[in-house]
Amino acid sequence: MTTGDITTRDILLALAIALPVFVFAGIFYFVFRRVAQRMAARTKTVLDNMLLESLEWPIFIGIVLSGLYFSILHLPWRESTHFEIGRAFHTTFIILAAYGGIALLDSLYRWFKLEVTSKTQTALDDWIIGALRIVTPILIILIAILAALGLFDVDTSAVKDWLVVHGTRIGLILVLSIAALFILGSTGSKAIKTFVARGAPQQPDEEIQKRANTLSSVLITAGQVFILVIAAFIILSDLGINIAPIMAGAGVLGIAIGFGAQSLVKDIIAGIFIVMENQYRVGDVVKVAEISGLVEQINLRRTVLRDLDGIVHVVPNGEIRVASNFTKEWSRVNLNISVSYGTDLDHAIAVINRVCQQMAQEPEWVPLIIKTPQVLRVDNLGDSGIELKILGDTKPIRQWDVMGEIRKRVKKAFDEEGIEIPWPHTKVFFGNPFPTQPEATKQKETG
Repeated sequence: MTTGDITTRDILLALAIALPVFVFAGIFYFVFRRVAQRMAARTKTVLDNMLLESLEWPIFIGIVLSGLYFSILHLPWRESTHFEIGRAFHTTFIILAAYGGIALLDSLYRWFKLEVTSKTQTALDDWIIGALRIVTPILIILIAILAALGLFDVDTSAVKDWLVVHGTRIGLILVLSIAALFILGSTGSKAIKTFVARGAPQQPDEEIQKRANTLSSVLITAGQVFILVIAAFIILSDLGINIAPIMAGAGVLGIAIGFGAQSLVKDIIAGIFIVMENQYRVGDVVKVAEISGLVEQINLRRTVLRDLDGIVHVVPNGEIRVASNFTKEWSRVNLNISVSYGTDLDHAIAVINRVCQQMAQEPEWVPLIIKTPQVLRVDNLGDSGIELKILGDTKPIRQWDVMGEIRKRVKKAFDEEGIEIPWPHTKVFFGNPFPTQPEATKQKETG
């Protein structure tokens, strides 16, 4: 048959096939899409939003193309024309499927990086996700090209045979490895937190979270490296590469590195003890190797600190002889306030204690203060004034906030009560002039 044999009845029948499909596509885009968005907005994760955003257009276009496919191919074309039109549609469907697959996996990778890797505290996650976002689209595009070439009678039997023999196993290994990395990243932190909470049931939630973050950064990284190494060895073995010399060479290289990099081994051993003994955690304020700062990252080789100036310090664990943790379990207000020597000390102490008690009862400060600060003793008789020692306990890392507020309130209270806060001053005394010598004594001395 030729194109001239297409009648009005055929066209109307094709439209009758296509229109319901187009209507369904419109309902999907304008109704189902909005319903899905509202349902996704109620969940605690952004994964469903990302999946909907990445798949809405491929699904919509796929429905429209399906309607066109069935309606156009229903027309009485010549056999050759029918074949060419079908091949064009099949190629389009392959391209659309490849695009949808890439968009779907990319949304999964973005979700993993946004909600999972931000909690694992490991730098390896970003590298893995970055590599997968490059490798996965390339593999999908190659598979789509092979499928499209098959439609155009291009001989790809050699490639297909290799894929059947080796590609299936390698693909399965990659899928299982990626799944293991996803499971380790998404559930590893929760499992470690649960384990830490059971081991320290009386610890505050902040301490449990710090400990869990620190262990996650070390254990999850080690698990990821283990999965990647095992997957690489299995793939190399499947490709016919003898991994025995590689493993033997790695052992010899490891021994050579052990002799030549003793400081690295020292750092790793020290890092193991730091993590296992729970000396400090991510989020603590510590002083190590004469450097003070907030712990941003810990691994078996080094500790990363950031000081108040925003400077990042990378300290090898082997260089740490003494580690001072300012924020483990709880922190302490340790503050000296000076008053002048003419001050009634009992009155000044009463004012300070009253200010601290009022502050400890305010809703803003109740969650931060464990033990109300109060004057402990007269700590020092200084050159310019008398120093009063104030002590109290706070939640970890909040002692500086509490001390700053106490200083501000005590200054205002002292001004209202007329209590003087001294400042350094010096008194200078001028002595009397030497007495004038009698005239007789002068004459005697000159005679």
